[in-house]
Amino acid sequence: MAKLEKTVTGSFDTLLRTIEDGILGGSVSATLEDKSDFYSGSARCAVRVFERYSYIGGNRVSLSVTLFQAGSDAIHLSAITSGGSQAMFFKINTFGEEAFLDKLRELIG
Repeated sequence: MAKLEKTVTGSFDTLLRTIEDGILGGSVSATLEDKSDFYSGSARCAVRVFERYSYIGGNRVSLSVTLFQAGSDAIHLSAITSGGSQAMFFKINTFGEEAFLDKLRELIG
């Protein structure tokens, strides 16, 4: 498992579109598995779960991205990868997870 947490400024909608388009366009095997959007007053939260095949790991990895913004405050981003291991009791070969997260890092700058 790999994790990225960051606070960013800018347009919530633009950032969300950049992430969706960049992840889906960055790999022929990437898919948007599901999404959820919440609003409460001036706060909003968007959750996206992506999946792609990791050629290095020989398996599928997932990337969950959550964006949260209260009013016009900064946007809080939390991204967590999973599934990049082939071992039964401990994690080995997590290259695919890191590569998936690196793509997100590239998109958000």
